[in-house]
Amino acid sequence: MTYAIEIESVTKDFPLPVRGRKLRAVDSLSLQVESNVIYGLLGPNGSGKSTTIKLLLGLLKTTEGRCLINGKSVYEPSIRNEVGYLPEAPYYYRFLTGIELVVYFARLQGIKKREALAQAENLLFRVGLEDAKDNRIGTYSKGMLQRVGLAQALVGDPSLLILDEPIAGVDPIGAVDIASLIRELKEQGKTILLCSHLLSQVEALCDRVAILESGRLLAEGPLDKLLVSEEEKTLSIKNLDTEDRERMVKTAISLGGQVSVSRISLETLYLQLIGEKQRKAKLEREDSDQ
Repeated sequence: MTYAIEIESVTKDFPLPVRGRKLRAVDSLSLQVESNVIYGLLGPNGSGKSTTIKLLLGLLKTTEGRCLINGKSVYEPSIRNEVGYLPEAPYYYRFLTGIELVVYFARLQGIKKREALAQAENLLFRVGLEDAKDNRIGTYSKGMLQRVGLAQALVGDPSLLILDEPIAGVDPIGAVDIASLIRELKEQGKTILLCSHLLSQVEALCDRVAILESGRLLAEGPLDKLLVSEEEKTLSIKNLDTEDRERMVKTAISLGGQVSVSRISLETLYLQLIGEKQRKAKLEREDSDQ
């Protein structure tokens, strides 16, 4: 099976000024992302998310392991046309208008001028910037920059989109619009790798998530499984009469009842995992100081 993204035992070290010392940003990370899913990559600042994205984009080289996109090495030039990328804090030429910017990126991909203009018009309409397409980028708000950044990421109709905080700074109505567009892109068969600190939005959009901390994988899987509370013992049993509801769960199942296990929110899971990891690290530091 060919995955949209494969990260195989990847480690990335950065040298430090002190001789022989290094910073490990990603530590033995392995992930597989199937095609046509919305996949959330989560973690606190410094967890290795941005480094992982740069490795996937071929902007950094791995210290160990390899990254593949659609079964090809990320360092193959041909793979660039299959990926659209929205950085967390996009910075574009301020003197260009919105439509000039999108046309510029289309031309960089070798798209002919007339087609580039048609794509730019369509994409700016899709992200809700049709009324501001002739305004200079320097006049755009943070939310508008995110929108035009999403438009340029869609140039060339890539099969994989890597979106780093796509809704940061966007007003609530705009956030709903962008979330709807992301769902629409999935319906069109695209794969979306989504990084966001807005966990409620990730929970509403993503099929699977991975949670990183200190470059390591803490948890990974479909949300339906990750968010089942193992500590919560309360079960909701439906379609049984009063006497049957008092029976044990096995009896309820044998009688055809519907049993649903209580779920926790993604935010609760995230805080549990990250909080426990940080608590253990603090205890280890205190033990080493004694």
